[in-house]
Amino acid sequence: ILENIFVLLTIWKTKKFHRPMYYFIGNLALSDLLAGVAYTANLLLSGATTYRLTPAQWFLREGSMFVALSASVFSLLAIAIERYITMLKMKLHNGSNSFRSFLLISACWVISLILGGLPIMGWNCINMLSSCSTVLPLYHKHYILFCTTVFTLLLLAIVILYCRIYSLVRTRSRRLTFRKNISKASRSSEKSLALLKTVIIVLSVFIACWAPLFILLLLDVGCKVKTCDILFRAEYFLVLAVLNSGTNPIIYTLTNKEMRRAFIRILSC
Repeated sequence: ILENIFVLLTIWKTKKFHRPMYYFIGNLALSDLLAGVAYTANLLLSGATTYRLTPAQWFLREGSMFVALSASVFSLLAIAIERYITMLKMKLHNGSNSFRSFLLISACWVISLILGGLPIMGWNCINMLSSCSTVLPLYHKHYILFCTTVFTLLLLAIVILYCRIYSLVRTRSRRLTFRKNISKASRSSEKSLALLKTVIIVLSVFIACWAPLFILLLLDVGCKVKTCDILFRAEYFLVLAVLNSGTNPIIYTLTNKEMRRAFIRILSC
């Protein structure tokens, strides 16, 4: 939680970070921050407290986690879309459009709220207990399958976009080199690849942290009640997924020189 707060403070207090691309990184930090808060609240309301919760309170507890984590995934997709559009226009920083950025960020949260709110709006298994998830009781297995499918498709789309971005960067560098504009080609490649490297590492860590939970949820959908013992150890998979929210600030400071310097400057104040 504290790490993501520092990322948000760094972006807020550093004027050169008041650019669309860093708005997306700030939005990712905000969603990770809220995921950490939601997970803490989830822990406090778990155990014996769970039995005192009404269905609406239970849906609110779990739904807040879904909203925050969904926003994190959609933020990664928004960053990929923004980078791809920017590279298509062959502009590194000034090519980004603030209105488009805020539109994408708003869409991230609206879709996440809808996705996380579907169970409380009726897509649950309260009247069909045989269709309930083992990992997330009261959630319908079809809803679990739907969310897992959506997140998998989103991650696939993000990977494809970054492959296209890398291809565009390489093509542009070759063209500049062919035109004998070596210094410009070098600067262009360094700036593009530095920012691209940061987000690719974030994405790779995200997949590594989330893939086990995705697999567990697919098992949850396929297994009959009480037939898969591993489903009763879901907390280990969830902890791994939530830890991803704490890795992004570390990745930013290690891979982005500008953010690392600004981050250190904020800490030293």
